[in-house]
Amino acid sequence: MRVLHISDAHLTPGRKRLMSWIGALEDLDPHLVVNTGDCIAHPEAVRYFLDSLGPLLDRPGVFVFGSNDLHGPKPGNPLLYLQPGGTRGRSGKTIDLPWEKLRDGMLAAGWLDLNNRRGQLTVGGLDIAFAGVDDPHIYRDRYEQVAGRADPAAALRVAVMHSPEPRLLDRFTADGYDLLLAGHTHGGQLCLPVYGTLVTNCGLDRERARGLHRHPVDGQAWLHVSAGLGTSPWAPVRFACRPEASLLTLVPRDPG
Repeated sequence: MRVLHISDAHLTPGRKRLMSWIGALEDLDPHLVVNTGDCIAHPEAVRYFLDSLGPLLDRPGVFVFGSNDLHGPKPGNPLLYLQPGGTRGRSGKTIDLPWEKLRDGMLAAGWLDLNNRRGQLTVGGLDIAFAGVDDPHIYRDRYEQVAGRADPAAALRVAVMHSPEPRLLDRFTADGYDLLLAGHTHGGQLCLPVYGTLVTNCGLDRERARGLHRHPVDGQAWLHVSAGLGTSPWAPVRFACRPEASLLTLVPRDPG
């Protein structure tokens, strides 16, 4: 089964190149689309984001929000990003982006809202159990609303969140989820050759700031962190860290 993981588009009106690139992901022919948030960065961007998804919306999908789906980005001191915890809690409390329209557009396509929710989809004849939380980076997660053992009868158990905070990764893993999907880190965004990621802007270690890894490091669950499609309009630079969407090919676990 092919799972397309997208995250962190931070879309604003007029970014035609990015919108075209997102639309071309349909050519990957995924069975399932997982959106881990920070889709928009402007009040008028919702329709552009939904339009850019195009026929991907006709496929099974699930989503959670990131802070920038609620709070418009604002200029600030970029050095704050390098502090422990990064920009945690600095998004501001005023919700000034039309997150309801974004949610309603994806719900209308049949995608599951996993913001502090559980759900289930049948994809390619396989029953998949899902659970997710709202953005833990700004403390909107409510794990108690999804806590409990993942459905043991499901063929696959998937947990979805925006920021890959270890306290949540641990709880999802303990509840039996096989695959953990997150974004938020931008892969570090500004990386150094050889050294790699400088900071993750969350509690996750630098070595797992992007890509596919085990969780715990020697555990059974898989963690995939997307380096994201874009950047904040106030920091439109990447270095040694290309934007990305990821196509994960899932195969049955070896019974041996």
